[in-house]
Amino acid sequence: MTYPNVHLAHFIDRPNRFIATCRLCETQEIVTVHVKNTGRCKELFHPEVEVALSYQPSPKRKTDYDLIAVKKNQAWINIDSQVPNALASQAILDGTIVLPDLKGNITSLKREKRFAQSQFDIFIETDLGERAFVEVKGMTLEHHQIGAFPDAPTIRGLKHVTELIDAIKEGYQSYVLFIVQFENIQTATIHTNMQPALADMLLLGQTQGLKVLAYNCSVTPDTIAVEHQVPFDVNEMFEDPNSER
Repeated sequence: MTYPNVHLAHFIDRPNRFIATCRLCETQEIVTVHVKNTGRCKELFHPEVEVALSYQPSPKRKTDYDLIAVKKNQAWINIDSQVPNALASQAILDGTIVLPDLKGNITSLKREKRFAQSQFDIFIETDLGERAFVEVKGMTLEHHQIGAFPDAPTIRGLKHVTELIDAIKEGYQSYVLFIVQFENIQTATIHTNMQPALADMLLLGQTQGLKVLAYNCSVTPDTIAVEHQVPFDVNEMFEDPNSER
């Protein structure tokens, strides 16, 4: 994915989950921007950190800019919570993302499919009669090249995993797919200290056929692209960079 009209800026502050104040590098103008991620992202939003803004003015918008990426050390992390689903769908169809144990060729991929009380991100059918649900989660939290999810407790995420397990019992293939929105990562895991119930449910699901996958992305200020699969291990120890913030 390529974003239009991207400008570099420096982050000043974040009054609430939805907006931030930034200073454009080119003109030094102070602008209010929409943050395309309602998560905490405390480890990313330090004063004066470099950020990427996409300029998309519209009479229907309250702000002219979207904050889409943050520079951490020397690498960019994309924080757009809307992009993982689109990336996943495209990468599954073009073969960049491979869903293990899915038999046959994909004949249909649909976005947003309801099952029980959940709306799963992707529903797939194959020419051998396989049906599969894929729940996509964006991952932006990182420390010492270990990526973790979530950065805040997610009741919705826990419900999704529970109902993916139920879908397996009814003959579906079920997958949790983490789109890691940065490149430098050795292992992906669950932030167990943040939400132990989610880690427990994933471990249970894996014993019953739930497949958990993670793919990293190459990121620049104005682009993001799926790269390759990275190891996922629920039991990997994760040190929260925000524990002292």
